[in-house]
Amino acid sequence: MPPERNEKVLLRRYHEQGDLAAREQLIEQYMSLVRSLARRYSYRGEQLDDLVQIGAIGLIKAIDRFDLNRGVELSTYATPNIIGEIKRHFRDKGWSVRVPRGLQELNVQLSRLIEQLTVQHGRSPTIPELAKAAGTQEEEVLEALESGRAYSSVSLSTGGGSDEDGDLAPLDSIGTEEQQYEISEDWALLAPGFRVLDERERTILHLRFFKGLTQSQIAQQVGISQMHVSRLIRRSLEKIREEIAVEEEVAP
Repeated sequence: MPPERNEKVLLRRYHEQGDLAAREQLIEQYMSLVRSLARRYSYRGEQLDDLVQIGAIGLIKAIDRFDLNRGVELSTYATPNIIGEIKRHFRDKGWSVRVPRGLQELNVQLSRLIEQLTVQHGRSPTIPELAKAAGTQEEEVLEALESGRAYSSVSLSTGGGSDEDGDLAPLDSIGTEEQQYEISEDWALLAPGFRVLDERERTILHLRFFKGLTQSQIAQQVGISQMHVSRLIRRSLEKIREEIAVEEEVAP
């Protein structure tokens, strides 16, 4: 049985039948992914085994929250969860996480590709499309996007990550006003919902979440008020949520 098919069988056994043995098998099957991702952050002075244990928490959360109807591979969904758990560990300690040069370069490349593919397709690209265009694996794309938001201890000492316009810093988590959307973790699941947005809404979300512009900068570029930008962001995210909810209802 192909690995991806075996994965789906195990996920179905766990989620539909409560088979804990299947859950344990999935955890064991993906521990190599956890170790691979954890190794990239071991330079911070933490023992690799400790980081693997922390990353495993993210893997378990991904397995428990995985939705079989999404059409996303478990590895694609688990990667940002694992990285997020490791970074949360550093964040709790008040440590900064330096982004490896290779990921920095890939992040820059992805920014260009996102812009090009958005124009080309009239919608924001999916993770598989980005991976194909960049000539890399989906996991690498997700890690680069997540690492683009690498935590900096400077934000803790300067008042919590807000910029001069009162917006949250572009690479920080989007705050309560924007419903805690974190681009790297949610992108694989949110991307299909972008088809319900009009051109201006897609442009504004692209400028905010991918180009890192503040709401005030977007307002200047698009030619509307900052308050209007804020309303459009909220409305666009709500439309995406509704579209995803509809897809869930009609899924077989």
